[in-house]
Amino acid sequence: MRVCVRLVRVRRTGRAGRRRAVRVYEAIVKGLEDVGTQTAFGGTGEHVADLLLALKDSRQIRTIITRNEQAASYMACGEAMYTNRLGFCFATGGPGAFNLINGLAVARSDSYPVLAVTGYAPLEWRGWGALNETSGLRGTPDSHAVFASTTKKSFLLTDAGDVCDVLEEAVHVAFEGRPGPVHIDVAQDLTRHGVEVKNLRRIGLDVQPVRPDEARVEEIASVLAEAFAARKRVVALVGFGAVRSEAGPEIRRMIERFQIPLVTTMDGKGIVSEGHPLAVGVFADSGHSSAWKAFREADIVLSIGNSLNQHATFDFRDDLFDGKVLIHVNISEDEFNRAYRPQYTLRSDARRAVAAVTDALEQRVGEVPRAEVEGQDYEARHIHNLPGKIHPGELAQAIGRLLPPQGVLLGDAGAHTAWLGYYVELDEGQHFRKPGSFGPMAGNVCGAIGVKIAHPERTVVVGCGDGCYTMGGFELMTAVEHDIPVIWIIFNDGEFKLIRLYQLSRRADAGLVEFQNPDFVAYARSCGADGHRVDTLDEFEEAFRAAVASGRPTLIDARITRWAVPHYSPSPEGQISGLVDVVEARLRKDQKGRQTGEE
Repeated sequence: MRVCVRLVRVRRTGRAGRRRAVRVYEAIVKGLEDVGTQTAFGGTGEHVADLLLALKDSRQIRTIITRNEQAASYMACGEAMYTNRLGFCFATGGPGAFNLINGLAVARSDSYPVLAVTGYAPLEWRGWGALNETSGLRGTPDSHAVFASTTKKSFLLTDAGDVCDVLEEAVHVAFEGRPGPVHIDVAQDLTRHGVEVKNLRRIGLDVQPVRPDEARVEEIASVLAEAFAARKRVVALVGFGAVRSEAGPEIRRMIERFQIPLVTTMDGKGIVSEGHPLAVGVFADSGHSSAWKAFREADIVLSIGNSLNQHATFDFRDDLFDGKVLIHVNISEDEFNRAYRPQYTLRSDARRAVAAVTDALEQRVGEVPRAEVEGQDYEARHIHNLPGKIHPGELAQAIGRLLPPQGVLLGDAGAHTAWLGYYVELDEGQHFRKPGSFGPMAGNVCGAIGVKIAHPERTVVVGCGDGCYTMGGFELMTAVEHDIPVIWIIFNDGEFKLIRLYQLSRRADAGLVEFQNPDFVAYARSCGADGHRVDTLDEFEEAFRAAVASGRPTLIDARITRWAVPHYSPSPEGQISGLVDVVEARLRKDQKGRQTGEE
């Protein structure tokens, strides 16, 4: 749930309230325990040697040492993805610390409360070129500038007496408003013999939801009530913020009571069962024509828990909301008035906002006629069988059919995510997550381990390209070592398909996008995991069922055809209209070029 946080400083007096003096990293671990941290993901190094010992002694926090610190930061994002907990990752100073940057950037763009703690070279040696120094002095890299650019706030801890205050503020910043990452550098001076935290205290965490302003709720309810009375068409556009706030029941109540067609972003899939009569599909450049139609015909768009980012707006299309009233509900004021200016805004946690607006509408709106909407088109759309290997659309359909209840399906950066978003149908309670705006490859290949640790009762599946997997798949050894049964399904075609398609669309040529893959099955088995190679859908379904039943880390190497192209359009009007837009844009550009040349 996206929340605002009020931290309560607890100061106790008397013998029962005192804590003994402890070393700095022991104090940090105790503070993390106070705020409910359950898992630590990180890498080793001399600057965090004391942190490793403090974590070893923790009875509450499970520690996962990764092969690469970048994976640790992705796993911390996974831990926070569908929970109210703080994701926590750590690394030694210098290159170890810098390896966390990609995951922290994901936490920043995707709104995950994550804390990173890193070591820092001794302060007395700053500017001398000490091992792993990142002071920014005399040719050394500046870690504070780097972390400041990828987090909500970065701290340098230089005094043992500040540990509790700094940690408390950092956690506060991570949760307040739109959640995001924070960072603490711990100077190695603080780990020297005799340095202790003598003012150790308990850190209290009081989570307060962001509640909607009543006056704005009434205003929006009046606008919607008038629209229903005038038989105007309203559509709900729902994103990941609604999923994270667990607003599914409230969304379903609203759309059923007022017969509002529901379209979602890719990350909003499953907020209500995609088989629901009012669920008309994914609204995105790789989405469903039924969703495009519902959006195009709408007079009012009620945007809930999404940021109206690039892929959900067809590359920030200028005329997307022309002739429409946009009502934008989001937990952060910063999300309003970016690429688009809504006529009405409501800053609130999505679940509370939808409940409040629905309650207000109940008093204004009587019975609403049943909406006539076109259902989703992915199952009805015929897939042309191509020779030789599995069609990725059929593979995605099979994943959707076989995903257990409450299952989590993660996509990574690549064409496979377009196939999954288009062809997988989720039931309510199942989740789908793709990389967000930062969009790294292998983010969810590794992040899935954090998701599974946070939700051991749920089946966690990663649909990933072969390019994505080979950027982070060595963490399969981590999954085996710690008995974390994630299922990785590799869409294996030996190329970076999205880059090839991008090259072809812009230059009518492609190059340097093919590569050779290892024997993924042999690799999986050498790591101690299960591995399956599948060349047909029947083989895939057998392998997937075995993977779910085994409760073991499993890799499925699915050989897909290169000839299939994911459904994509740069226009909400559909593929043909999108192609026309592209051709017209090129003609205008060519004509302008000729005119410039003539002048």
